[in-house]
Amino acid sequence: MYHRIRDLREDADLTQAQVGAAVGVSQRTYAYYESGQRMLPPQILCALADFYHVSVDYLLERTDIKSPYPPKK
Repeated sequence: MYHRIRDLREDADLTQAQVGAAVGVSQRTYAYYESGQRMLPPQILCALADFYHVSVDYLLERTDIKSPYPPKK
């Protein structure tokens, strides 16, 4: 299950249909991704990261840092 894509969607007060349309999939397909019934293809994973302005690693729960960019020194 991809908890973070659901949390981000709910935090933004968006429906599955709205997010699905934004990344080019149907509501049903997006619901399968969100519930973990289907794996996220790389292109959809990248589209979601761009849509929410977060890193792919954040979506995959590999980090708790949302920013897709390294901190400036």
